[in-house]
Parts: sequence; C-alpha cells; structure tokens
Amino acid sequence: MATPQNSAAPLGPAADPTSPLPSLSRRFGALSIDWILCLLATNLYADPIADSWAPVLTLIVVYGFFIGLFAQTPGMWVCRIRCVGYADGGRIGILRALLRGTLLGLVVPAVIMDDRRRGLHDRAAGSIVLPVPSSKPVGGSTPTR
Repeated sequence: MATPQNSAAPLGPAADPTSPLPSLSRRFGALSIDWILCLLATNLYADPIADSWAPVLTLIVVYGFFIGLFAQTPGMWVCRIRCVGYADGGRIGILRALLRGTLLGLVVPAVIMDDRRRGLHDRAAGSIVLPVPSSKPVGGSTPTR
C-alpha cells in the first residue's frame, strides 16, 4: 500500500517550474565578486597574471568548498542567490560542486543555458541557481503580542 505524500512538503526546483529565477545580472555579479576574491587569494601562492591557471584553480576550490557545504559562495551571499540540487533543493555536496566549478572554469558550458537558466555546468552537476528566499513575513507586517 502506497503512503500518501504530504502536500505541505516543499517541492524541489525540478518539480516546481514556477519557482523564481535570479536575473543574469545577479549571477554575473556574484561570479565577479568571487573572481575578485579568487584573484586576491591567488596572490598568496602565485602570480595571477603570470600563472593564469592559478585563479581558475582557486575558483574551482572555492566553489567546491562553499557551494558543496553552504550552497553559496561569498559572491552569491552578497547577491542573495544560492546553488541547490535540482531534484530536491538541498546542498549538492563537495564532489558535484567541484564538477560544477571545473565546468564553470571552462566558461563555454556556463554560457549554454536552457529555459530555466541552467548552464551545462548546472545540468552536469544536477544543480540550479535560485534566489535566497526573503526572511520578511508575508504581508509585510510584524506579528504583535
């Protein structure tokens, strides 16, 4: 006998095609912030101009760590977006985040997007970028006692 599903349970992004998507400018802004931070961090162990591979490697490691564990990088936090699993809306884990970061470092997979703004790097990692839900209560007023 099948158990009925709880209708109050939140749907994953794959099951809810009406979920809002962040603008491309937010995504580009987050990537720009992360890239600048990676250039600064790369200065600790290499010359980012002479060793052009070093900032890309730093970006891959940063994406693997932050997206894998926290679902957002520092740039994503500033731009109020997050990267979650497409099927369930949860964290994607370090290995899938490293795959996503590696493909993002190649640039071309990120440019080829579908109607849900998922690049090839998102589809390969099974992820989607969504806006961070607002913490404001619905209706705009605060509850009174």
